[in-house]
Amino acid sequence: MNKQIKTGQITKQPFKTSAIMAALFVAGFVGLFSETALNIALGDLGQIFNVDATTIQWLATAYFLTLGILVPVTGILMQKYTTRQMFIASISLSLIGTIIAAVAPVFSALLVARIIQAAGLAIALPLTQNVIFTIFPPNKRGAAMGVMGLVMLAGPSFGPTVAGLILDTLSWHWIFWVTVPFLLFSLIFGFKFLPNVNEVRKVSIDILSVILSTIGFGGIVYGFSVSGVEGWTSPTVLGSIIIGLIAIIIFAIRQTKMKNPMLNLRAFKYPLFILGFIMSFITFFNMLSMLVILPMYMQMALVMAAFTTGLILLPGNLLNCILAPSIGRLFDKYGPKAVITPGTILVVIGYILYASFGTETAIWAIVLTHIVMMLGIGAVLASVQTNTLNSLPKQYYPDGIAITQTIQQIAGAIGIAVMVSLFSAKQGSFLATIVNEPTQAAAAGSSMAFKISLILAVINVVLSIFLKLPVPADVKAKAPVKTTEPVHNK
Repeated sequence: MNKQIKTGQITKQPFKTSAIMAALFVAGFVGLFSETALNIALGDLGQIFNVDATTIQWLATAYFLTLGILVPVTGILMQKYTTRQMFIASISLSLIGTIIAAVAPVFSALLVARIIQAAGLAIALPLTQNVIFTIFPPNKRGAAMGVMGLVMLAGPSFGPTVAGLILDTLSWHWIFWVTVPFLLFSLIFGFKFLPNVNEVRKVSIDILSVILSTIGFGGIVYGFSVSGVEGWTSPTVLGSIIIGLIAIIIFAIRQTKMKNPMLNLRAFKYPLFILGFIMSFITFFNMLSMLVILPMYMQMALVMAAFTTGLILLPGNLLNCILAPSIGRLFDKYGPKAVITPGTILVVIGYILYASFGTETAIWAIVLTHIVMMLGIGAVLASVQTNTLNSLPKQYYPDGIAITQTIQQIAGAIGIAVMVSLFSAKQGSFLATIVNEPTQAAAAGSSMAFKISLILAVINVVLSIFLKLPVPADVKAKAPVKTTEPVHNK
């Protein structure tokens, strides 16, 4: 039986890694599931609460916005509070938000509940990565991050499918109630097995940095999120994005001049971190927008029901879940380029096929193409994150994780907004020239969006060629220094 040896607040190995990861991964899955599950019910909820489409969309926008605001702060919080404190706070927020949402009598209560839910996920995702990079050695992180990649894909992918089934058989409240047992499981396992693995330091939280971060990241996410409703020329959209960019620039300058920054941007002095940062942005931009555009194509161009759409995409999602741990082990054994480059090529092939889809595309072609796409994303997603963070010394892990998690949320918000706008613009221009062909217009809109994603996917292939297995800076520092001076025995 494993015994835990404690020194101060930090628990030394051996760890019960399976139980720890089960607690963290279940919490992450529930949070990511909740991120997309409610989207399929927005139309019904608008009628139930008697609010317009713009207002009901805030249930999705507020979730993204909360993540964009809070994730950057987690870097400093993980240094200020223990692992267990952060975990309990995360699960407590998720539980409270979920229960309030399930019993929400009015729209405002449901909106507040969504914000509380997102706050729990904003802590859970960075915390999970930090624990993985602390308790696993570099040669085993790929497998652990592979499972996390599974969680990050499975949650958003299965959300609409399961929610569609629930709406067909039960009421919308059960979209939330079904997740409560999983959160309780996570809380019990985490409370029992999760040790304190981070080094707690006496750090002060710079209020001005928090304000700048909130305005900066929140402004950008908000601007892009409401662009589909307000329009790209709207003063609200342009003002939010411009103010957000200015705030981020001031925030970055302030961080570089602080002795103890809220977010240590020195991580960007490592070239492999920058390379991974760019690849992560492209991957999440494409992936999260694809999870929106593909169902729109199937429902509008092929006239499929929402639940049928979920079933057709299920084989690709399931296969990715099955293979994710094996992909992680291949990363550990053969290195980043052997896994990531083939993955980026599969993604390119997937987008080439997606872009060719029309109104007569066979179901088997969609299933097969989605399998190819999900295999590619599965090979890229977690492996890029692992290699990116492996390039940093240990003391930069919380900051590197906060930076990469933040860019993922921003990339997702921008990707969805831009691609849906491109879809709608092409659809509108098609209908302006060819009347009464809505299905063909939807096919033309999705093809346009997929062609843009294809260009970005090709860029990722090129970037992946420059990847290599990093030697962490803290390992380099321990390497013996060559010298020509004689060594004298004492």
